[in-house]
Amino acid sequence: MKPLDPRLLRLSRTARGFVVGAAATGLLRTLATIGIAWGIATAVTQVVDAVHSTSASVALPAVFGSTLALLGGAFLLRAVAAWSTDDLAARAAASVKRELRAAVLRRAADRGPGWLAGRSTAAFATTLGPGLDALDAYFGRYVPQLALTAVATPALVVAIALGDPTSAIVVVCALPVIPVFMVLIGLATQALQRRQADQLGRLAGAFTEAVEGLATLKVFGRARRQVGRIGTVTDEYRRGTLGVLRLSFVSGFALELAASLAVALVAVSIGIRLVDGSLGLGAAMFVLVLAPEAFAPIRQVGADFHAAQDGVAASQAVLDVLDDDTAPSPEPARADAGTAGDHLVLAGVAVHRDDVVVGPVDADVAPGTVVALVGPSGAGKSSLLAAVRGAVPHDGVVSVPGGGGGTAAITWADQRPRLVRGTVAENVALSATPDDADVRTALAEVGLGLDPGLPVGAGGTGLSGGQAQRVAVARALYRAHRHHTPLVLLDEPTSALDAEAEAQVVTAVRRLAADGAVVVVASHRPALVAAADVVLAIDATGRVAVRPVAVPA
Repeated sequence: MKPLDPRLLRLSRTARGFVVGAAATGLLRTLATIGIAWGIATAVTQVVDAVHSTSASVALPAVFGSTLALLGGAFLLRAVAAWSTDDLAARAAASVKRELRAAVLRRAADRGPGWLAGRSTAAFATTLGPGLDALDAYFGRYVPQLALTAVATPALVVAIALGDPTSAIVVVCALPVIPVFMVLIGLATQALQRRQADQLGRLAGAFTEAVEGLATLKVFGRARRQVGRIGTVTDEYRRGTLGVLRLSFVSGFALELAASLAVALVAVSIGIRLVDGSLGLGAAMFVLVLAPEAFAPIRQVGADFHAAQDGVAASQAVLDVLDDDTAPSPEPARADAGTAGDHLVLAGVAVHRDDVVVGPVDADVAPGTVVALVGPSGAGKSSLLAAVRGAVPHDGVVSVPGGGGGTAAITWADQRPRLVRGTVAENVALSATPDDADVRTALAEVGLGLDPGLPVGAGGTGLSGGQAQRVAVARALYRAHRHHTPLVLLDEPTSALDAEAEAQVVTAVRRLAADGAVVVVASHRPALVAAADVVLAIDATGRVAVRPVAVPA
């Protein structure tokens, strides 16, 4: 990644504003630093003059007090500017992380599950989670220091030149040495850090795979072998981290050495000229105080760059995802409000799955109709539902009820409950502030007498499979009732339920249709198929046919 990637500035308005703010506070800090140097030089000169002059010592208290007041004001201004930079950096980091995460999630949603399926979900989650959290160091330390360097270094060199042109020439000649060291060390660090980011993604993937397949591994007695596998990947990541730290310490030493030698050259030159009387004490003190400050910003920006490398790598990964146009976005559902009205219209809709084409499907479904998609497992029922909601590329045209192809008119429940850590009510409403009455109504419709405040673990931990599935169906009912969505899509909503629980879900489905919604259910369960008004049967070759409602034998 470049010192400040322009793509980041284009994507984030907060980042652009922060760079300008950091430059402004950096200018204030630079002016305060020059004021501090002038105040110290003036105070020392006044004291020395007072010691050697009786008349001057009489006037010293008033003059010296003014100098100390100016010096105190400069220190206060520098402290306020530093605090403002830190506060601005913390706010900017939080805002930029939020903006980048939202942009990536929008891009993933636009491209659909097919694009995400080609990526490691563990690595993707790691990049969006702890990866982007590393931007705190990037915006909290590196970017403010970069802005300070851009503003402070030229200003300090000009101030030194006004005090002593010879010292300014020494500083200007010595300054390029530090960027050369930074570039050489940065190239090595970049390669190491890229390997570290990849290794962290592999570690997350190995752990996720082990957790997801733990039940199967235990059945075959292979669970303990995963301990060694994860341990090996973890050990590689640990060794890589230590390598990055070693390189960071070496680079810091190199930068400090270069800056110290440059300041020493300035000090020796000033000392020789003080002895021969060609340079005054006030100018010498002013330059001696400013010389280390002239090297400090560019030296510190190199050190902070290493500290912010995790955030740099995460930003690079996120920006690459946003710039990646190799995967086509799924074709959204299209609608003609004048033609579709309140009907669900499918005109030649077909989905390509490997070597099989599911469809084409032609149907005109009126409000209040329950449509059952039936067929063997893997025939393409879920793929057709995904095409209807615009999640996968497809041929033909889909016109959803109400005209318009946005997801705001659709309620969808996947065949997997996809419950998250929180309460039952929060999972039903997908909100931290659920409507308790509506939650209880949705739970009652599916025959689930759970307390809405009952805690649920990630993945539905604490609930049985049937309870988790009914919570997912209740989530669909909650959304359909509150938003009056005219199209409801349910994927295998009763696959884990017994006959009694399934009957309650069937009743809820019929009630949705009675309220005027078009309900499309993908299922192979006889009770749901029998409750449908239209059956779309998909065979093993992907062909779709409309058949009379009947309970399969």
